[in-house]
Amino acid sequence: MKKFGSFTMLLAMIAMMASQAQLLAAKKSSSPITIGCIVGGGGDVDATFKNLKDLGFTSCQIGYSDQINTPEGAEKLKAASQKYGIKITTVITIPGRCVWNFTEGPSTIGLVPADGREAKIEAYRRAIDFCQLSGIPAMHSHFGFIPEDPGTDQYKTFIFIMKQLAQYAKERGVDIYFETGQETPTTLIRTIKDIGTGNCFINLDTANLLLYGKANPTDAVRQFGHLVRDLHAKDGTYPSADDPYNLGKEKPIPEGDVDFPAIIKLLKQQGYTGAITIEYEMSGKTQDYMVKTRKYLQSLIDQD
Repeated sequence: MKKFGSFTMLLAMIAMMASQAQLLAAKKSSSPITIGCIVGGGGDVDATFKNLKDLGFTSCQIGYSDQINTPEGAEKLKAASQKYGIKITTVITIPGRCVWNFTEGPSTIGLVPADGREAKIEAYRRAIDFCQLSGIPAMHSHFGFIPEDPGTDQYKTFIFIMKQLAQYAKERGVDIYFETGQETPTTLIRTIKDIGTGNCFINLDTANLLLYGKANPTDAVRQFGHLVRDLHAKDGTYPSADDPYNLGKEKPIPEGDVDFPAIIKLLKQQGYTGAITIEYEMSGKTQDYMVKTRKYLQSLIDQD
């Protein structure tokens, strides 16, 4: 009887431990942080979102094109998002000619350069209209190499233009996210404050801050705080001293200089509830890499 009682107690302890493990697993899996990737909004949308679900993703960003900006396109996205439980966090659009280096980038990217500005503004407005139509909360982009000196005419003109664009978005219930990279964190924070419409936030690209040589992304997370609403999980290195004309090199996660364990820990401490969106622009991208990276990032999210 004593042996039976001991065995019963052992079973009870095992059951209790199993129950605690299940509760812990449930707690971890219920994190509000989603993990996604970037997809196009055209083609077979249902198949695209089914594939996302099959690969274990729970969110995505949509690459914008004018071809999807129709009521039918919006309804297809809404239906696929609801059917497969994939949250669409932003629409990405980068209109006009863009050269991703330090020599031509400042004169081609975003709304800082005057050349082609009006056409770009119209393109941004169409993307914002599509966000409203499809119920997507934000549009994000690289808006240019924002001047460090707030006293220049170029900076003042940029603020004036962005304030109008942000107000256009606000009237339609849409937020605007600045993707990081081409300016220091302090300059971007000042820019958002000077625009002052209350609907401008940050899509923090962890690698871009390194690739452009502007900041350590871990420190940037501390600076940006609650302005971060989405995050591109991408890895890379600083520009080379031998080649100050081109960006640093992108690397597969976690082979670059981005400290993802520290960044995700900081985000959780700051109460981050947005998405972590894997972006991989190197050649040879595979689903195996995307799944492997998703699991790696999820393991960091699940850590206490």
